[in-house]
Amino acid sequence: MKVADAVALAGHEVHVCRYREGRTLLRWLGADLRGLRVLDVAGGDGYWAGQTRKHGARAVALDLAATKLSRGRQLSVPPALVRGDALRLPFADASFDRVMSICAIEHFDDGERALDEMARVLAPGGELVMSADSLTLAEHWPNLYRAHCDRYHVKRTYSHQELTSLLAARGLAVLEYRYQFRSRRAQRMYLGLSAYGGKFGFNAAAPATPLVAASDRAARGDGGAIVLVRARREGPRERSHAANQGGTAAR
Repeated sequence: MKVADAVALAGHEVHVCRYREGRTLLRWLGADLRGLRVLDVAGGDGYWAGQTRKHGARAVALDLAATKLSRGRQLSVPPALVRGDALRLPFADASFDRVMSICAIEHFDDGERALDEMARVLAPGGELVMSADSLTLAEHWPNLYRAHCDRYHVKRTYSHQELTSLLAARGLAVLEYRYQFRSRRAQRMYLGLSAYGGKFGFNAAAPATPLVAASDRAARGDGGAIVLVRARREGPRERSHAANQGGTAAR
């Protein structure tokens, strides 16, 4: 394994959040991606897009940070790396079969514009998998929440209901969603690590990952610190079916 691969693995997977988050989104994309065009929006060094390439995808990672893209070029299995803005994707309409985005939308100045762009470049019948900060209990810890937003430049958080509505307005139907860090204690832990954990706090907390996963399984109700969503863009056949269904209901 190259040094760049080891560094990327440690940064992305030896992490109390990203390991489960990224691996869940990859599982939703599917095990066999041969020939599929996959775009990772705000994909940093391209590590996660590179994982889809290992499953046969024609993978692209887009990010604004030239330094991150430079690190990505050192990986053993890099995706195509493109410098660009998530609010103005430099790709043609319907040019990807799958789009992914890992905890990025909450940092954008205009998250809805980013969703416009993701929907635009996604082919009919294609799927979007994404995650976002939700922090559904943040009102209990306003100081920690402000510290989190200031430190990570978080502009807005999203619940699954909000994402479902926003995606539906863009022709995407949510197929499934999942929250992580679901309990009150787990959400407090997430915000505490963010506010006080230092540069590598989330990485240092990686040994707690199984405990957080167990806590999530036991938690009741909907909500959490991070929400994951899988959605599909309607194809022509689905739109026709929906129109027929609507016509029948009207009669």
